[in-house]
Amino acid sequence: MRDQPQQQAPPVQRLRVRYAKRGRLRFTSHRDFSRAFERALVRARIPMAYSSGFNPHPRISYAGASPTGAASEAEYLEIGLAEVVDPASLARDLDLALPEGLDVVEVVEATAGGLADRLEASRWQIDVALPTDEVTGAVDAFLARESVGVERMMKKGLRSFDSRAAVLALEVTPYDGGSRLTVVLRHTVPSVRPDDVLTGLRQVSGLEVPGAPRVTRLAQGPLDEATGSIGDPLST
Repeated sequence: MRDQPQQQAPPVQRLRVRYAKRGRLRFTSHRDFSRAFERALVRARIPMAYSSGFNPHPRISYAGASPTGAASEAEYLEIGLAEVVDPASLARDLDLALPEGLDVVEVVEATAGGLADRLEASRWQIDVALPTDEVTGAVDAFLARESVGVERMMKKGLRSFDSRAAVLALEVTPYDGGSRLTVVLRHTVPSVRPDDVLTGLRQVSGLEVPGAPRVTRLAQGPLDEATGSIGDPLST
């Protein structure tokens, strides 16, 4: 008979971490980041709490990770600790242990409620090498539609969904000889990503984006339905 696994003590402190993916580290997949983060926890000697069971693992909850290839200033996770630590000290030690380009921005005490439940919308910027008037025409056509169907390959195969319903705001400005789109996306199931918006623009206007657009998540958090603004998920 197999021995019962040792039961681990529950965390004595929960901290929420905001981190950024910058530069070439924007190409880090979620799996690669999780491995790098766990190694950094060991190097920084963070007193992690562990799950119970035959294969204990550090108590880390990831929420709303950006797609591979997108930079981000607003990625979030929550960790459970076996000892109480100063959040500012942990932020400093963890940032030093992570590779350059994976940067800890802020660490705070966890508040009541789930972190993932506070991530209701995201603001993105998408830089494309196209004239502003051409992109503006495509955006106007997209926003005039009630729905814009797109397809994306997912784990269970090709799936069709509406890319328009998740778009709360979409604006175009000139940038660096091309155009910058700023888009606010409601978090839906399935999630609508910036590349889905570009696919939708192509569907309605034939807009073809040359090369690889530069995509950056600027913010994610609770959505104010009245104003369309995105709040800070780490605030109390």
